[in-house]
Amino acid sequence: MPEDLSATPLLALSNQLAQLAEGAGGSVVGIRSQGRLVACGFVFNAGAVVTASDALQADVELSLLSAGATTSTARLAGRDPTTDIAVLRVDGGLPGSALAAVAGAVKVGQLAVAVGRGSDGLIASMGIVAVAGGAWQSARGGNIDRLIRLDMRLNPRAEGGLVVDAEGRPMGMAVLGPRQRPLVIPVATIERVAGKLLKEGRIPRGYLGVGLHPIRLDEALATTHSLADRRAIMVISVDPNGPASRAGLLVGDVIVGFDGAAVASIRALSSRLTPESVGRAAELKVVRAGQSQSVTVTIGASQTP
Repeated sequence: MPEDLSATPLLALSNQLAQLAEGAGGSVVGIRSQGRLVACGFVFNAGAVVTASDALQADVELSLLSAGATTSTARLAGRDPTTDIAVLRVDGGLPGSALAAVAGAVKVGQLAVAVGRGSDGLIASMGIVAVAGGAWQSARGGNIDRLIRLDMRLNPRAEGGLVVDAEGRPMGMAVLGPRQRPLVIPVATIERVAGKLLKEGRIPRGYLGVGLHPIRLDEALATTHSLADRRAIMVISVDPNGPASRAGLLVGDVIVGFDGAAVASIRALSSRLTPESVGRAAELKVVRAGQSQSVTVTIGASQTP
């Protein structure tokens, strides 16, 4: 056994990882809802904490557990389920911003450490970046600046915690994605969404004011209208005060196109109703009583997050 254990590469790595967790942990908090620890979050600025929207099952009786077992009360400032970001307002007693120094280019294979906080102190998981892709859209239609998927086992209680690189710089927020695979919501997305939530309380999304149901068109009808995909979506209800009603969309209309692009599913249509779409005019291609029609609708803003 070597005489100087501090000189061994393994011990040096162990010490560095412990320092990473401790350094990031100063800005990480545990979140209690109705007295139960449900998630983690991290300091966004002096009076706000960012966490995972999906991890918060209730919006009342929130309290934070920070370093040194210090507790403070918090209230929900706003949430955006499409990007899984929620912001809590906190009255005093928070450490400095965790986003002061941001990680550089995220690369496949680089080390990642996810840090959360439980009732017994810090929670840490180590892994590597398994996927580092470009901008993507969540299943709920949220625009996320970068796809970062981690190869690690993330403690569910650490969801909403901070992910840092080997230099301790934040990559973003740890969340559990589809099939419980750990993902990172990148800092760029957090800054954009959290800033707006603090100002406005929500992220309005595009709204048409229709109820939809997926259908499969008759082959002859699809051929008549030059549709490559027989899947379509039928309007089954129309909000009388909504944008679709004002544009003349009717129950029974079959939507097959949006601004010149085919839409064969409700998800495909919903993905186009982004926050940026609010207020602009869109051309819907519909099949009505067997005939093609174009309906121009001015997209409204949703009243719910």
